[in-house]
Amino acid sequence: MEHQQQGLRSIRHGALRQWLGVRTSETLLNANNRGQSDRRNHGGIDLDQKATTDPTMRQTLPKIAHCPVHPHLKCLLSLHSRRAYAGLNREHAMTAHLAAINGSYLTAECSSCNVRELCLSVGMSHTDTDRLSAIIPQPFKVKKGAALYRAGDPLRSLYAVRFGFFKTTISSQDGRDQLTGFQMSGELLGCDAISDNRHVCDAIALEDSEVCPIRFTHLERLSREMPSLQHNLNRALSKEIVRDHEMLLLLGNLNAEERMAAFLLNLSGRMTSRGYSATAFVLRMTREDIGSYLGLRLETICRAIANLRNLHIVSISGREVEILDLHRLQALIHGCSYRAKSL
Repeated sequence: MEHQQQGLRSIRHGALRQWLGVRTSETLLNANNRGQSDRRNHGGIDLDQKATTDPTMRQTLPKIAHCPVHPHLKCLLSLHSRRAYAGLNREHAMTAHLAAINGSYLTAECSSCNVRELCLSVGMSHTDTDRLSAIIPQPFKVKKGAALYRAGDPLRSLYAVRFGFFKTTISSQDGRDQLTGFQMSGELLGCDAISDNRHVCDAIALEDSEVCPIRFTHLERLSREMPSLQHNLNRALSKEIVRDHEMLLLLGNLNAEERMAAFLLNLSGRMTSRGYSATAFVLRMTREDIGSYLGLRLETICRAIANLRNLHIVSISGREVEILDLHRLQALIHGCSYRAKSL
């Protein structure tokens, strides 16, 4: 009897690996156990709720439960499929969902992405771009206000922002938050976890966004085989270092108006590189966020904006910004105009 039970368990585990794309049966079983106690909202989506509300998921789960496999597997999937979706992390759940539909990954199609020239695939050949696309699962959406990851989460992936806007924050031991950066389309999130394999900050969506998860272990392996990818990855990491250096310069040498000018010039340059207007754009962040990032109190931010408005350099109404005199705005920060591009 014991041998028969072991045989049935082997059949179940082997079939699960085949259908759900999970490397080991322990991963799925642990995920099932975690499902009831830890329903982390990865990417702003409760997967257990999505399984009952999303038409695609409702269609998929019955297909899994009634797939032409061993009858014991049917029973196991019928009882635990929703729990497995809730317990698996966001990328594994997407893997399972896509594998159940097609038996394979859907790729992000880097070659047709609108922000390809700002992402890891910039300057790569068509063949290399296809190889990079092959390790990127389907992009997923992150709702406004949701966390892509939290401080303390293990490093699983780097995230290329396909569209949308994020902010990253760190918390001090006494509970105070410090905003460390804003990320937009074509930029990478998650580099903070590379050194210790754990994230040190929270990444929060400032608007409905979409990201491409790039499994870091796969990225490391592929970059060893593709010098162009390794170069682009090094370049992205170097930009992080330069940004930190320029932020120290801004906080240590510029007054409130100069910091605000540098911030607006930074956004202007980034908008331009994405094909948008350099002089008219919408702020996705609040004034409190800007103050935290620039190291200024809210009232100081409001005064700096009022001064720039009185000088007829900018027009700011709510979150709508219009730069009236770009050259005068650049002149406010003297020799820091070049540096402002990388803040």
